Amino acid sequence: MDRRTLIMTVMAGWASPVLGQIPADAPDLSTESGFQTWLLGFRTRALAAGLSADRLDRELAGLTPDPRIPALDNRQPEFLKPFSQYIRTTVSEDRIALGRRYRASLLPSLQAIEAAYGVPGDILLAIWGMESGFGAVMGNFDVVRAMATLAAQGRRQAFAEAQLIAALRIIDSGEFPRSRLVGSWAGAMGQTQFIPESFLSTAVDADGDGQRDIWGSSLDALASAANLMLRDGWRRGEGWAREVVVPDDFDFSLVEGPALPPAAWDLMDVRCADGLPWSDSDQASTASLIAPTGANGPLFLLLPNHFVIRKYNNAMTYALAVGLLADRFAGGAPLVRPWPDEVPLSMQDRLMVQEKLTAQGFDPGPIDGLTGVKTRAALRAWQKSKGLLADGYISPDIIAQLRDLPQP
Repeated sequence: MDRRTLIMTVMAGWASPVLGQIPADAPDLSTESGFQTWLLGFRTRALAAGLSADRLDRELAGLTPDPRIPALDNRQPEFLKPFSQYIRTTVSEDRIALGRRYRASLLPSLQAIEAAYGVPGDILLAIWGMESGFGAVMGNFDVVRAMATLAAQGRRQAFAEAQLIAALRIIDSGEFPRSRLVGSWAGAMGQTQFIPESFLSTAVDADGDGQRDIWGSSLDALASAANLMLRDGWRRGEGWAREVVVPDDFDFSLVEGPALPPAAWDLMDVRCADGLPWSDSDQASTASLIAPTGANGPLFLLLPNHFVIRKYNNAMTYALAVGLLADRFAGGAPLVRPWPDEVPLSMQDRLMVQEKLTAQGFDPGPIDGLTGVKTRAALRAWQKSKGLLADGYISPDIIAQLRDLPQP
């Protein structure tokens, strides 16, 4: 789990006039001396947040940065792998089979959790499988040290410091000792990978033993995830998405565009790929169209619950994988249209696409190689201006056409 945060300067005396810009005279927080400088500043901020000096002195004594974390922070598969490769890896037949076995053994408990929180058990199973391999891999990082490392690194300081303070509050409360607060390098803990703030606000005791043990109790972990998703807006009785097919002359510039009722998409001859009707609750909702691997790959109409999954992990790949796994756990068939074989994009190609779109008068956002919503919208607008199929997908052919454009 993760959230976008503003990058702020570390020490109060260095406040920069530009939000998120670290002044030239700020110490290098990636070094040991820089880490200790950050640590002194953090202690002051933690005291101001209400943590006791004794607790801080005990937990921060001898603390050093974890040298493994910087490389891991820049290697997240949701954003680096080609879309189809990520989905094939995560929505595998082995994981589907294992999820179905857990579904059969936990069905009464999953039904009770769904009755209490409204989140389908299959969605929770999929998150459990994605986050920790159904509890098998929860991470072995000391969360206090991991969050201190990320905070001192500076890129996600506000987020990491908030999680570090929350972790120290858990320890200070006596609910769990620091030795139990182990998780991923990004601070996510337990079988459903909760950040410390979410644990404090949302974790629940579902098995009735008096502890909110998201590490040792799968029921606590699953119910806590359901409670978090309910808080984030999960809509009881609605689905998450449907695979769809479109007519040959469909206007793909509508991709990632308006959220319309299913009846409005029906009028454009956008149909559910499996031929089954929409449920009554989904008919009363709205859905937006995506083409994650372009017009030749699977197409989906996303319902509001898809975006609740995105609050758990803000990557379209992750949310689609969770939903597709959940459908398969429940006995659903594979997608009607298979995922294409994609060619990985180099950073050089991504930057070139953004540079060329900018030169042509289409705004892709920052030229940073991260080809997100704004870059895809700019590409669709350029494709439409050239009379091309405007699906916003960066294919080898599109790369070649953009590369051949003259510089202004």
